[in-house]
Amino acid sequence: MITRRIARTLPLTPALVLLLLFLGGPIVYCAYIAFTDLQLTGQAHSSFVGFANFRTAFHDDAFLNAVWLTLVFTVVSALVGQNTLGLALAALMRRASKPVRTLTGGIVITAWVLPEVVAGFLLYAFFRREGTLNAILDFLHLPSQNWLFTLPILAVSFANVWRGTAFSMLVYSAALDEIPDEIEESAEVDGAGGWRRMWHITLPMIRRSIGTNLMLNTLQTLSVFGLIWVMTRGGPGDRSQTLPLFMYEQAFQNSMIGYGTAVALLLLLVGSLFSVVYMRLLRTEV
Repeated sequence: MITRRIARTLPLTPALVLLLLFLGGPIVYCAYIAFTDLQLTGQAHSSFVGFANFRTAFHDDAFLNAVWLTLVFTVVSALVGQNTLGLALAALMRRASKPVRTLTGGIVITAWVLPEVVAGFLLYAFFRREGTLNAILDFLHLPSQNWLFTLPILAVSFANVWRGTAFSMLVYSAALDEIPDEIEESAEVDGAGGWRRMWHITLPMIRRSIGTNLMLNTLQTLSVFGLIWVMTRGGPGDRSQTLPLFMYEQAFQNSMIGYGTAVALLLLLVGSLFSVVYMRLLRTEV
């Protein structure tokens, strides 16, 4: 029995070694740095400081502001924006004609495959004071404003929705295709309207896909850096500075590698907590 188990595990050994080397190794090293006062400049040797970096973070108003903005950015753009819009597009495209599906899918997926920096520049040009959005509002004789100054966190949230909705659309399209047509046809014959069929039939049958999509969207959104950096650099001031930007500022602009790495570990902890919650919710559905 033991020999058989070893024989089954042996083919996985190279993959496990690579994971431990290239994933586990950097995480362990970063965990060590987070408990030191390591700096990029002006320091010959680093010393162990225990939980000082973490205590500094929780007493730092800028860090707490970054936590709040990260939660707003994640909820608005991932949990609500990408998830809802992706489901709506998948449901509408299911009943649309083939040319409409092809055109809509092509437009949405194009936004997804664009490099993050390119997408950031496009949305910057859309939201800036002399940008496309204000040109449209002026044409319609509606009031315009500097969106990147007055509503920066909502502007970058919309940008993340625009760029990431395609993933949710593809996930939900695959899930909806697995629903037998006979079930929806029977509900329609019984007099159930579109909203009732969606709420009582479609959503319960794709709940596992919803949970998986929410988890992946949340983890991806928590790590968004380039899009926000290109559009606002975390400004004006710190009004769109999420945790990845705050971590970058502390580690590479202020040269406090130890403190920045501690923030990175806290961000990793937040992502892990979201993953545990989603996994437990999915487990209860089995």
